Amino acid sequence: MKTINRTITTDKGQAINYSLVLNQDQTRKLAIFLPGIGYTAKSPLFHYTERLLAEQEYDILRINYDYTNPLYDEYTMAEIDEAVKHDVKQVIDQVLKGSLYEKFFLVAKSLGTIALANELERKKFKGAKTVWLTPLIKHEDVFRAMKQYPNPALSFIGNKDHYYDRGRMEELQANKELDSHVLKDVNHGMDFIGDPLKSIDVLKDVITDIHAFSKKSIEHA
Repeated sequence: MKTINRTITTDKGQAINYSLVLNQDQTRKLAIFLPGIGYTAKSPLFHYTERLLAEQEYDILRINYDYTNPLYDEYTMAEIDEAVKHDVKQVIDQVLKGSLYEKFFLVAKSLGTIALANELERKKFKGAKTVWLTPLIKHEDVFRAMKQYPNPALSFIGNKDHYYDRGRMEELQANKELDSHVLKDVNHGMDFIGDPLKSIDVLKDVITDIHAFSKKSIEHA
């Protein structure tokens, strides 16, 4: 494995770091990880999902934006939403330029699901498989993308997540390609409220489901 660390500069002069982890053998498969605010690419859900996909010969793209940086203190949430879409697009444009990637697996958490919804409009991702972790389903673009996306997808949200909306989750069940999981007594951090050991069980269950989904995606691609 070889890791390439690079930085792009946004139109407003902010630096966005990203890492591209390459398999020893050239692959045409790329997994892209879009974190949330405060939930980095090194956090458990991403770490173990990345390991699973690396074993399946995916290259790994970690986009390490950081909107907790004081540079963003004056931004409204609406401006952060636009920033993450713009910044992710710039990084992915850079990585895909001249690449041979044909198969894509996209994983996003929280704020990253806003960027994911936007990226699914990219023609290159027409056949991509997606995993939505604590998706911001109250955000119209996220809800619409999850409801309409025609390819196999997997999502997880807790019923104690402040972005959870029972009515919208019921609507999402109309998309037969979306395997959506509502986790009882789990919050936005994907923690089981009041019991750290059960939080570990939640992590294991989610990773187990992602593993099964990723294998199924390969076998039926």
